[in-house]
Amino acid sequence: MKKDTQAENLLEAAAGFVPTLRERAGEIEKNRSLPQDIADAFAAAGFYSLMVPESLGGHEIDPLTYLKLVRTLATGDASAAWCVMIGATTALSSAYMPKADAEQIFGKGQRTITAGVFAPTGKAVPEGDGFRVSGRWQWGSGSPNAAWVSGGCFVMRDGKPEMSDTGVLISRMMLVPKSDVTLLDTWDVSGLCGTGSTDFEMKDVYVPASRAVAFGYDKPMERPLYLFPIFALLASGISSVALGTARAAIDELVGFASAKTPQGTLKPLASRPDTQMGVSKAEALVRSATAFMDDAVGAAWDAAQKGDEIPVALRRDMRLSMAHATTAAAEAVDIVYGLGGGTSVYRKSPLQRQFRDVHVATQHMMVAKGVLEQAGRLFLGLETDTRLF
Repeated sequence: MKKDTQAENLLEAAAGFVPTLRERAGEIEKNRSLPQDIADAFAAAGFYSLMVPESLGGHEIDPLTYLKLVRTLATGDASAAWCVMIGATTALSSAYMPKADAEQIFGKGQRTITAGVFAPTGKAVPEGDGFRVSGRWQWGSGSPNAAWVSGGCFVMRDGKPEMSDTGVLISRMMLVPKSDVTLLDTWDVSGLCGTGSTDFEMKDVYVPASRAVAFGYDKPMERPLYLFPIFALLASGISSVALGTARAAIDELVGFASAKTPQGTLKPLASRPDTQMGVSKAEALVRSATAFMDDAVGAAWDAAQKGDEIPVALRRDMRLSMAHATTAAAEAVDIVYGLGGGTSVYRKSPLQRQFRDVHVATQHMMVAKGVLEQAGRLFLGLETDTRLF
């Protein structure tokens, strides 16, 4: 009952932010990052602590509630939802760190904002009880708002990257105070403009080993959430932003379709058969994609709650559902954007921003076409690298 009430409260809080996010969407986009007062309000609501262990004062929320919350926020503004998704997933490091270190950063109700990039584009050299880190990372979403920032690194030992006993390269996320990071003003893009996904760099920064986490290699807390594939949590957040954006786009079109009479016609937009068919198709795309993803995530969550290792077939279905959901969301937005006609192109119309935002979301490697290829190989019984599944 406690978990159910917690989930309901979080979802209610997310819904409460939607009107403000819609009102300030233009400001968020122009700012090219989330205004700090919104980020701080999200932190106070516990959104950045969704995946922090309960023992540290976090919510340790189930994945389905996480998806619903991100989708809800995205109906207000996609960039804001994206920042929450990144903050929540990067905070998973709290379940891998020694308790004392995790408490220092995440404990005592601090509601810490984190950001980071999983891609291992940095290098770490062992030094004492830690590492000396340098590197530059792209796509640092949410980093302007964060107190702590992490970047993926290969650990170099004797000039060679660290490898597991099975010959797999080990990537470690190096978590540092933002004061150890230089943010570079590179985020000038077509969509998801308000995510602040700028490049950042570290130069010769010392990182204790306790803040160097290797997801998929180090052992986290033995709790169901931390048995869940971390890249599935990341990918599902991306697709949830896309689905929430599509939901908002459909609602936007429906909201003005009865009042708008296109030039050269006598009937309102809502009375046109192509509008009626288009809205139906967009609804089917979003609802079916949402159902597929929720079903796949729910099946994997059931396995995790039993303490079982999640089978490859369930991980395959999850990642397929997430890639499909992102594509379906973009297709739905394309439909309603086209139906909106000239209205869609004006800056004052949310449709033009939703069109740009959803198409930028489709470019993320976690939901790109390569995921479909890998899932297809698994369906066909071919040998496949499933480390990112």
